[in-house]
Formats: sequence, structure tokens, C-alpha cells
Amino acid sequence: MTNERFEIRGVNHIALVSSDMARTVAFYRDVLGMQLVKTIDMPGGGQHFFFDMGNDDCLAFFWFPGAPPAAPGVGNAPGMPDRTDIRTAHGSMNHLAFDVPLEHFEEYRQRLIDAGVEVSAILDHDDSELTIAPEFHEGVFVRSFYFRDPDGILLEFASWTRPMGRADDVAIPPVDATGRHVS
Repeated sequence: MTNERFEIRGVNHIALVSSDMARTVAFYRDVLGMQLVKTIDMPGGGQHFFFDMGNDDCLAFFWFPGAPPAAPGVGNAPGMPDRTDIRTAHGSMNHLAFDVPLEHFEEYRQRLIDAGVEVSAILDHDDSELTIAPEFHEGVFVRSFYFRDPDGILLEFASWTRPMGRADDVAIPPVDATGRHVS
């Protein structure tokens, strides 16, 4: 089957929320064998870690200090990342990111706008303190924008700009449930 509207090549990453990043790393890396390919410390003390699920698809986890505990039925982000806090409960799905080709990234965003879908600004993710670059540069590792489905599920089109997994991509140790770094 061919999708004639968008060249969706699979899942770029699924972002879930962890209550303890160190425990999450121990399970996904050490038990399931998924390679940790990117670690990010976020403003305000949070973390965002990425595991390779195969085929360059990633399973990602946020850890937010002070996030509410898991609550069945409280599972979607309250807004878009360029406009509001996107914290969700432990064990929830924060958003689903679809991998799209970088060469079609801006075209696909415009197609959604033309279809009447509200989209976020383009976010160029880098390793700066704020994790978002004011403009595209060679340190940007992924470009993305967000939108919602009819039920309010936060979706993302994301395009890697380079391969992940370099030593400097995985330089941040995980935090435990108290926010303390664990080696």
C-alpha cells in the first residue's frame, strides 16, 4: 500500500512519561537490549531520553520533576510544545511522532495547514540549554512540528537531520524518581 498524501516511513519516536528515568534505562537498555541513542536534560530539570527500537525508530521517555502520578484516563498533553507546558502523567503517552523525509518536511506542514489542521511552529531541536534553536543550524538533530487528531491526541511530524547515537548524544546520566542523577 502506498500513501499518496505523505511519505510516512514509520514511527520516528513514541514519547512516554517515566516516573524514574534510571529504572526506565535499566529496563529498556539492560533488559530489552534497546540502544540508548540520545539523552537530553531539559529546562526546569526534566529529561528526554531516546532508545532505538530498530529501523531507526525510537521509543522515547520524558521524566518531569513534579509530574503527577499515573492516572488512567489522563493520558494526553494539554497543549502544543510551542505554546504551553506539555507535561503528562507517569505512564501516559505524551505524543506520537511520525518520521517524515527532511526534504518534504516543510511541504508536509503546509499540506496540513491547507487542510485546515492547526499546527505548531517548526521546532529545531538542539543541545542548547533551552533544547530549541531560534533558527536552523548544524547542531540541530531533529526538526519537528506538532498537531492534534480529532480526539486531541498530540501528533508530530519529525525529521532527523543526522544519525543519532554519537558519544556526545548519550552523555547525560538518568535521574531517579527523586531527581537525583544515577550513574
